[in-house]
Amino acid sequence: TWKWVVGPMFLYLCERLVRFWRSQQKVVITKVVIHPFKTIELQMMKKGFKMEVGQYIFVKCPAVSRLEWHPFTLTSAPEEDYFSIHVRIVGDWTEGLFNACGCDKQEFQEAWKLPKIAVDGPFGTASEDVFSYETVMLVGAGIGVTPFASVLKSVWYKYCHDATNLKLKKIYFYWLCRDTHAFEWFADLLQSLEAQMQERNNADFLSYNIYLTGWDESQATHFVVHHEEEKDVITGLKQKTLYGRPNWENEFKTIAGKHPGSRIGVFLCGPEGLADTLNKQSISNSEADPRGVHFIFNKENF
Repeated sequence: TWKWVVGPMFLYLCERLVRFWRSQQKVVITKVVIHPFKTIELQMMKKGFKMEVGQYIFVKCPAVSRLEWHPFTLTSAPEEDYFSIHVRIVGDWTEGLFNACGCDKQEFQEAWKLPKIAVDGPFGTASEDVFSYETVMLVGAGIGVTPFASVLKSVWYKYCHDATNLKLKKIYFYWLCRDTHAFEWFADLLQSLEAQMQERNNADFLSYNIYLTGWDESQATHFVVHHEEEKDVITGLKQKTLYGRPNWENEFKTIAGKHPGSRIGVFLCGPEGLADTLNKQSISNSEADPRGVHFIFNKENF
């Protein structure tokens, strides 16, 4: 038995040593941005840090807890000179981080007063393969929308730098959320992308659909009164917010009809139930003919 145990144990210890060494490297918080509804953005720098789109890191703040490590998806693009995470304040640890960063104070916080942060990672996810396809479907449910912030930012940087060498030609983005308030920072990102694509006369590059799955009577009233306005009353985007859940069968058939003979990447970050639905639709809408349309399903679950 010991022959079978020693090998894996040695590899595990090596991995723990590497992770301990990485976590001891100095991390500098360059900016803390407070977003609405108690969401903060930490922009950080670390020597030798290299990332790809959609990856995640483990974060420890000794001022809050010396032992706790928490995973956060990177919301910055590889092209930016910093890496960032968005943290929603929903528990004791995040509340402690919020206070340690001075976000509970009205006065300006000096940089040297910001807490020390340890970072382990980054670690890979399925989202890294986005640029391997000409057409992709990105589906984010709730907090699962965060990996696609990195993807969309990186797409924009690559598009501006050299659009002719960018293999990715079309993005269908679906955002499912109970309410948009907790993710207003993401709606701001979509607004920026929408405006920039229109300036370059390529508004069709990104097609997005926002589905509000939980809404109350006041939102319904707003929807009725302001439906004819140019911009959506909830998100401020030109694309109007939809209510309920998407009809995935119709969505897949429509996209398959627009891109015959293509390999279409389907990327999900969301619950297991939605993953099963999208996986079944990917299989049923893919053709047996190798020259036909094929949906390739990729997922990551929170």
